[in-house]
Amino acid sequence: MADLLNTNPNDTYGDDAIVTLSPREHIRLRPGMYIGKLGDGSQADDGIYVLIKEVVDNSVDEFIMGAGHRVEITVEQNVVTVRDYGRGIPLKSLAAAVSEMNTGGKYGGSAFKKTVGLNGVGVKAVNMLSSEFTARSVRDGEARTVTFAKGLEQSDRWESGVAEKNGTLISFRVDEEVFGQYAYNLEYVEQMVKNYTYLNLGLTFCLNGRNYVSKNGLLDLLGENLTEEPLYAPIHLSGDDIEVAITHGSGYGESYYSFVNGQYTSQGGTHQAAFREAIAKTVKEFFHKDYDPSDIRTSVIAAISVKVTDPVFESQTKIKLGSKEIEPGVSMRNFVLDFIGKHLDDYLHKHPETAQTLQKKIVENEKERKAISGIQKKARETAKKVSLNNRKLRDCKIHFTDRSELAEQSMIFITEGNSASGSITTSRDVRTQAVFSLRGKPLNCFGLTKKVVYENEEFNLLQAALNIEEDMDNLRYNKVVIATDADVDGMHIRLLMMTFFLQFFPEVIRQGHLFVLQTPLFRVRNKKETLYCYSEEERLKAVARCGASAEITRFKGLGEISPDEFKEFIGENMRLDRVRLTKDDPIHDLLEFYMGKNTFERQGFIIDNLRIEEDLVEQDLKIS
Repeated sequence: MADLLNTNPNDTYGDDAIVTLSPREHIRLRPGMYIGKLGDGSQADDGIYVLIKEVVDNSVDEFIMGAGHRVEITVEQNVVTVRDYGRGIPLKSLAAAVSEMNTGGKYGGSAFKKTVGLNGVGVKAVNMLSSEFTARSVRDGEARTVTFAKGLEQSDRWESGVAEKNGTLISFRVDEEVFGQYAYNLEYVEQMVKNYTYLNLGLTFCLNGRNYVSKNGLLDLLGENLTEEPLYAPIHLSGDDIEVAITHGSGYGESYYSFVNGQYTSQGGTHQAAFREAIAKTVKEFFHKDYDPSDIRTSVIAAISVKVTDPVFESQTKIKLGSKEIEPGVSMRNFVLDFIGKHLDDYLHKHPETAQTLQKKIVENEKERKAISGIQKKARETAKKVSLNNRKLRDCKIHFTDRSELAEQSMIFITEGNSASGSITTSRDVRTQAVFSLRGKPLNCFGLTKKVVYENEEFNLLQAALNIEEDMDNLRYNKVVIATDADVDGMHIRLLMMTFFLQFFPEVIRQGHLFVLQTPLFRVRNKKETLYCYSEEERLKAVARCGASAEITRFKGLGEISPDEFKEFIGENMRLDRVRLTKDDPIHDLLEFYMGKNTFERQGFIIDNLRIEEDLVEQDLKIS
């Protein structure tokens, strides 16, 4: 028994096992504690974008304090440069401000109040995770420039009599030793910039030479993100330290965009919870009807921005607010409830046509909810019974709702058939990766009501596995990954599952949780190496590298890939395509065209775009 408990008796736990790391060493060893995750730039929440945000936050804080009305950002050849025209970091403290942990001007006093960057960590993490880092501050004709490499100072230069405007310049190149190969997706950077402009009226951003500015704040944000015509013109309300925009669409679910001190809180927090409660309470009181809160909030599309004194976030990445007070002595809940209670009520009194449209929508939601209440009750009971033994679910140990540093890595693979599920189940990381098995092709739910979610066993079990029946607050997995074969049937299943989410749970997509797993089409190998190829182009390159005599295997289904190989595709090098929605994507029209009745229009589209894939014999391959 002793041998089982201590497999290596020579391993001793002594004083030499206790290690103290410097802040620099800790950041480079455990970057996830500071920036969430690393990533290669393919996802909007990858670490390389968090590092940009950490620098820009400081420039925005300058604007909030009334200094500087322009921020210039360039992203070229993996070098990011941010120049603001604020007060400039005090010259004597410049080196310390960008390199010494827990050093900054935001721990008290009047220099900064309602800002985002408060911990004195962000820009230091950028410095220590960059192979090249430059900080330059200009104040009243004096300038100082310091350079670093991986957090270690390289040079320090002072200048006098410079003609530049006051402000701070930060330039950095993320360290490939830590991040590996990466590339910036400028779409993600652009969206980040747009969010900053919506929340900081009067602040102009320039990204790679293009200016971005907002005139209407959150109203512009809703206009940019609406994927359908709203039922009524968005309601726009603003006051001291708070701004909101509210409308309703025609679909299901609730969609919120929430911000704190200009920071996008993608996971909401106390301000969003108070906002949801306030909308339901105010509307009930306005109509003097005891409407169910879910009937009021179903199909809501809204945004809230608050300014909080010394905000407390649940992590360094600042994506969820934990503050219970908007300022000392003033509760967040009461502040939001009071504001919405007064101003939304006033707006509805002044705009009876909007109130009428809103009430009509609430009544429609109520009718549908009551129509399915009986079957909903039975489905819930069934879901409870199977929750401990959901035969379709192979669950993981850590979930998105858990307080764990691995929570954001949690994901669920939605697979087709037992063979594919078997390969993924065997090769997955049981800590963070769950598997849900579909039985063949799911039902095409386009045009159906939410009743089908409860009547269809498969959909009901999936809803229960994700835990999204009521709202998104308890979503159990950060990533919902559709994993199908790369053939016609697999593509069809992808479309059917996307239709399910678009129809009934669009917020899963809007909040960036739905993905499609890329799996290799070919394996090319010789005696020395094995290459996996995701396209015909990659295959030709692999054959050129391995030689004409290389063995080429065509994967036709996930079940054909051995579990040992599959680890490669769902591990660190996993390729995921995020399912995204923009204002240019009219959900109903798209679903009707692709998933509706087989019209002549669609038949013509298929014929015009039909491609025939031919398997070329090896002699016909031209290797360049």
